[in-house]
Amino acid sequence: MTSSTSAPTSAAVVEPVNAVVPPTLLQIDPRQAPFVDGSDGLPAVAPAQLTATALRARFASPPVWTPELRREPRMTDRVPAQAAVLVPIVQRPQGATVLLTERTTHLSTHSGQVAFPGGRVDPEDANIQAAALREAWEEVGLSAQFIEVLGTLPTYTTVTSFVVTPVVALVQPDFVLDINPFEVAEAFEVPLAWLMDPANHRRHAVSATDGVRREWYSMPYVDGPHERFVWGATAGMLRNLYRFLAA
Repeated sequence: MTSSTSAPTSAAVVEPVNAVVPPTLLQIDPRQAPFVDGSDGLPAVAPAQLTATALRARFASPPVWTPELRREPRMTDRVPAQAAVLVPIVQRPQGATVLLTERTTHLSTHSGQVAFPGGRVDPEDANIQAAALREAWEEVGLSAQFIEVLGTLPTYTTVTSFVVTPVVALVQPDFVLDINPFEVAEAFEVPLAWLMDPANHRRHAVSATDGVRREWYSMPYVDGPHERFVWGATAGMLRNLYRFLAA
């Protein structure tokens, strides 16, 4: 069964800007961009706050908090479009994880990047949450029967003019994925505790070809022989999740 709660409110008045820019405009591999420690002395979210019970309670009665990142500089004339992503928190016995995807390299937007399952909201979608669930099913075959929606985070506007609503959900671990190879190259999981520890966050800065200084977060997770390079919009939304859970 899928349940929902109202979205947590934000005290922010002015939207902070995450000045990320596509690699084609950076003219640099984002992995090689200069970075500093992004922890800023912030503590990790305590393990007791990452349990299913604690996450349900946090979304049912959200604190007053301010999202750190809300939008990226506009880099296209595209008319803004509503989009939704699912932030799937898988309830593994050894600890919660976040299910992420690596997009295929031929896609027109954000190709090859690590992302949440998600995409544009269609007119047929009943609401934002329905769009996130539909996209998760279409991209990786994650069925709604395993998903319990907790609520939403504030929107995050990408350089490609998608106004993205992150839909946070608990996922029972009994699912079997059926990945759509046109959109998704691979699906993998990263421990939630690792992502909610600012010691694992990097803040990058570089001057782009237009002379403007760009900044963004990354969270490079070593997964066996792979480095799962979480950055840009996905890292920005995870940073906001951290701020929400740590408030």
